[in-house]
Amino acid sequence: MSVSTASVAQQQTPVEKLFQPIKLGRYNLPHRIVMAPLTRSRARQPGNVPTPLMACYYAQRASAALIISEATQVSMQGQGYAWTPGIHSREQVEGWRLIADAVHQAGGLIFLQLWHVGRISHPALQPDNMLPVAPSAIKPSGMAFIENERGEGEMVPFVTPRALQVEEMPYLVQQYVRGAKNALTAGFDGVEIHAANGYLLDQFIESSTNRRTDEYGGSIENRSRLLMEVVEAVSNVWESDRVGVRLSPLGTANDISDDDPETTFGFIASKLNDYPLAYLHVVNPALKTIENGTKPDLRALQMVDLMREKYRGTLMLAGGFDLHTAETWLQQGKADLIAFGRKFIANPDLPERFRQRVPLNTDDRSTYYGGGAKGYTDYLTLAQERGEEPKPCVDEEWR
Repeated sequence: MSVSTASVAQQQTPVEKLFQPIKLGRYNLPHRIVMAPLTRSRARQPGNVPTPLMACYYAQRASAALIISEATQVSMQGQGYAWTPGIHSREQVEGWRLIADAVHQAGGLIFLQLWHVGRISHPALQPDNMLPVAPSAIKPSGMAFIENERGEGEMVPFVTPRALQVEEMPYLVQQYVRGAKNALTAGFDGVEIHAANGYLLDQFIESSTNRRTDEYGGSIENRSRLLMEVVEAVSNVWESDRVGVRLSPLGTANDISDDDPETTFGFIASKLNDYPLAYLHVVNPALKTIENGTKPDLRALQMVDLMREKYRGTLMLAGGFDLHTAETWLQQGKADLIAFGRKFIANPDLPERFRQRVPLNTDDRSTYYGGGAKGYTDYLTLAQERGEEPKPCVDEEWR
């Protein structure tokens, strides 16, 4: 092949962007495959304490360019599901330290996702059986997942939450600050502020759940005020280049919606440029289009383009991607990083499986929430399929 012919062939075959390195804040990532946050409900009871089994789970997946931990409540008030871990007690901090250390020993990076569920809770999960809190006293549709008196998981109807008083807003911000400080103590590499999927910060942002008439309601400037206060406060703990934010424009999870999402989320994406964040993490509005291979949802694709246009920093997308669609969207410039969720559940060595183009393991949905090692740490890597012995997940003294 002549030099000119080789050059043309090289131009026609783009280099795989998914495996190109990228700088994320102060960190140099070896590729662009991120492990998305995945609630697995395996914290030790009582106390919602992270466990050595969780350390094994995360260490197995340390080949991700970055791991974003499961959503982790910043306070007892912030809990919305049974058996999810917290980051507000000494025991929880020590449990998370085991996990962060295990991931680092395996060569990985891990951010902790800071979470307050707001109204997506139930008195059974709240301190002293109090009502969940929200921007406005609007009951969500659907069911809460609680632990009943027999210690079993049970689905029960949501209740009408209590509307927060304006005087409580500084206390809410401090819950995130305490969680951020505890994450720093636990040895994480950064934190992600969960402002998506119909939880507390998203409830303030979106018009369907925020009917307030004070400085935290009405205009989008007011509805996004709490998020920006949290970003500012958490950035004072971590420095902005180790802080990410997660949003879900056009999302409907947990009975949420907005009258004008393009204006709302376009404003927030632009406003976040005021902070040199590590990244903005967006739940893909075109998720169903990608998963089902259906005709593109024009509004969803336009929202993706809007977030790309408005936010000038590193943009991460999550939701419904496989190897082909992830590479295509990166090549088209729609994102800088792609986060995978369910595929990482069953494929702890997902980046290597993608590199080698080998079939992926199928995840067992019945083991998503609660339980032990089954469907959690027993999925095989390629090396184990070849007969190699697995490396110990954590130091023996942690077991």
